[in-house]
Amino acid sequence: MFEIDRPKLEGSVAVGVQRRLGFAQFGKLTARPYFWLHGTPGARRQIPPEARQLAIENELCIIGLDRPGVGSSTPYRYRNVLEFATDLLSLANALDIEEFGVIGLSGGGPYSLATAYAAPDRVKVVGIMGGVAPAVGPEAIRGGATDLAKLTAPILEVAGAPIGRVISSALSVARPVAEPAISLFARFSPRGDRELLARPEFRAMFLDDLLHGGSRRMEAPFADGIVFARDWGFRVADLQTPVMWWHGDRDHIIPYAHGEHMVSLMPNAKLFDLANESHLGGLGAARAILAELDAAWER
Repeated sequence: MFEIDRPKLEGSVAVGVQRRLGFAQFGKLTARPYFWLHGTPGARRQIPPEARQLAIENELCIIGLDRPGVGSSTPYRYRNVLEFATDLLSLANALDIEEFGVIGLSGGGPYSLATAYAAPDRVKVVGIMGGVAPAVGPEAIRGGATDLAKLTAPILEVAGAPIGRVISSALSVARPVAEPAISLFARFSPRGDRELLARPEFRAMFLDDLLHGGSRRMEAPFADGIVFARDWGFRVADLQTPVMWWHGDRDHIIPYAHGEHMVSLMPNAKLFDLANESHLGGLGAARAILAELDAAWER
C-alpha cells in the first residue's frame, strides 16, 4: 500500500449558526496559503500527493476543506453557491489568513469563483480544474454535468440526504467498499483518468479521502447537485481576480467547451489545454498549476 503524506493539522472551526467546517492543512501555516476545494464527490484530503510534497518543499500552505455534509462539516444546504464564501472566509479568519489563493476541482470550481467574487481584496488568484459551469441564468451552458444537475435536483431535494447517510454507513464499516468504488470509476473512465487512477499514489489519495471524509458523512455531493441547478447568486463576468482554468480536451463529465465558455466570460482569465486528459487531468498537473498561480500572485 502506497504511503501518502498526512496533514500537518486537521480540525474544524465554527461557521454560521451551530455549524462546523472541517479542514486539513499541509505545509506551513505561515507560508503562502491556498485553499483547495474538492470535487463532487470529495472531502478535505482530496489533494494530490505532488501538491502535498510541494507544500513541504516550497514552503506553501495548502488547506483542504470539507463542504457541508461530508467529513467533519455539519450538513447544510446553501441557498446558492455564493453563500459558501461566508464559510470559507470564516475559516480563513479562524486560521488568521488574510490573503490567499483558491483552487477548485470540478464541483469545487463554482465555490472558488464565488469566494473571489465575495472577497476580491483577499483572493489573489484562482485556479480551476475542469470546473462546473452555470446551469441556469444568462451565463448558462448546456451539456455534461450541468444538464444532470438540472435533471436530478428535484429528486435530490427529497432523497439526497438519506442516500448520503446510506453511503457513509457502508464506508464506515467496510474499507473494501472504497477500493472497488475507485476501480469501478476507473473502468468506465476515458484513458487519461484511467491511467491516473492506476497510479498507486493517486489511488492512495482517493482511498484516504473516502475513508476520512465519506465514512463520516456523504451528503455534500447531493447538496452540490441541488445548488448547482440554481442561480449562483453572482455573475462570473464581474470577477476581476486572475483566474487560471485547466481543462482536459477529452473531459467526459464537464465538456471542454464549458471551460472555453467560462474563460470567455471573465475579463482576467486564461485557459490551459490539458491535451489527451479527461476530468481528473488537473490533479496530475499540480506542480504546473501551483507554479502558474504563484507567478500570477507575484504579478
